[in-house]
Amino acid sequence: MKHLQASAAAAASLLAAALLLSACGGQSAGDGASGGLGGTVVTDGSSTVEPLTNAAAHLFEGPEPGVDVVVTPTGTTAGFRAFCNGEIDISNASRPISDDEIAACEEAGVEFTEIVVANDGLSVILNPENDWATDLTLEQLATIWAPESEGAITNWNQVDPDFPDEPLVLFGAGSDSGTFDYFSNAINGEEGAIRADYSASEDDNKTIEGVAENVGGLGFLGLSYVEDSRGVVIAASVDGVSPSTESVQDGSYTPLSRPLFIYVNDASYAEKPQVKAFVDFYVENVLEVAERAHVVPLTDEQVATAQDELASLG
Repeated sequence: MKHLQASAAAAASLLAAALLLSACGGQSAGDGASGGLGGTVVTDGSSTVEPLTNAAAHLFEGPEPGVDVVVTPTGTTAGFRAFCNGEIDISNASRPISDDEIAACEEAGVEFTEIVVANDGLSVILNPENDWATDLTLEQLATIWAPESEGAITNWNQVDPDFPDEPLVLFGAGSDSGTFDYFSNAINGEEGAIRADYSASEDDNKTIEGVAENVGGLGFLGLSYVEDSRGVVIAASVDGVSPSTESVQDGSYTPLSRPLFIYVNDASYAEKPQVKAFVDFYVENVLEVAERAHVVPLTDEQVATAQDELASLG
């Protein structure tokens, strides 16, 4: 931070101006510390997309150190609620926006643009001491996670008689998470159709911790968290296919692979120079952002789509 020599009166004047900008919620960008942009970019939503947007924010500090990018991981659904209320500039999402959410945005007068920024493979994670369930079938996963399994399937040998007599301890995303919506639909055929007797959290680190502490633990979350937790948990293959960059990009890790998105408030992009600069930077550097976040990058075709989506904002 550069320090300016100024009189007490001038300093007080600068402080008052700064407080005024803060009170306005960063609606306009002033000069940053380096004479560039200032102000705030407010994002919320998916914990799966959080590492991506955080990586973009850290990279963005280089050219624009005066901009504060706020990244809050309350879950995709919660993020869309705030977004459609006009409370945030960008919604991080691990699933597409729903019809009901589109209607809520329309009612509030919030126009938006969807931009695909990466790919993800939903991973089924195990304790490293689990040597019996390293390759699960979709049928076995449905047996474990079906709504009717609640209180009934509580031991690994109930999933498969060849599995040991070991308590089945379950962890995963909560109902405000896009991961919850996607996983329940992919495994049980309907969003929200899942047993309720598991430890649910929008904080994926709690899922990691729970599985790591229980030999019979099993959870579901995004691939990036597994990549960052090697040795702490392991990812099971599903019907013989392991989650990886290659299997997600080529579509062989199905049905548990998906695109990841940011949703940009069009008015924020048009009226806040710091939001425009950050979104432009995010998309222009989307492959490096994915690499920094240990997330599966876009294919060449998807990069072109993201660039087209960005161009539609201009």
